[in-house]
Amino acid sequence: MEWINDDSVLLIVDVQNDFIPGGALAVSEGDQVVPLINDMQKKFRHVIATQDFHPSDHGSFAANHPGRKPFEFIELAGLTQILWPVHCVQGSSGADFHPKLNRSQWMAVFQKGKNPEVDSYSGFFDNARRGDTGLGDFLKSIGIRRVFVCGLALDYCVKFTALDAKSLGFETFLISDATRAVNLKPEDGNLAIAEMEAAGITVLTSNQL
Repeated sequence: MEWINDDSVLLIVDVQNDFIPGGALAVSEGDQVVPLINDMQKKFRHVIATQDFHPSDHGSFAANHPGRKPFEFIELAGLTQILWPVHCVQGSSGADFHPKLNRSQWMAVFQKGKNPEVDSYSGFFDNARRGDTGLGDFLKSIGIRRVFVCGLALDYCVKFTALDAKSLGFETFLISDATRAVNLKPEDGNLAIAEMEAAGITVLTSNQL
């Protein structure tokens, strides 16, 4: 089956230094998605990226809550919020894209996580769905119907981006070998894939494209 056509977009989620081994919120094997993503980009006419882009006072950072540690839970914006190490701060090298990630054909970068009062996993909306990045409207304006999602991390930003794409009416695909999970619990990545499949998202590998 021919998956990719002119109404398809490759959506690269948060392939940034802080999510790569050695980064502040490192995803195991996160760097291994870069060559796959570079290769896949050649097959798409439309390529867009998202970028986690937090102010230093972001409410999801454990450092901004005295006495709290990363991976504890609080309430933020009326939602249960996991506290993270400081990561992807605006203007920091950690917020930059991986240096080997090819950006030559990107149409746009949509930044998220800029509101200190609510976290933003999805490339479309913040976690409370009160803020909209404009990505959905942009995709519709250029005639996109199929969204292929890859990047970091599978069990958070990739999952929520894919679920929101599906909820907005796009035919949505997860490129499963071009993503990696945080896996705070060992099964989190597999559970994320199962949740996406249950929502009607098609799971492919890059060599099926």
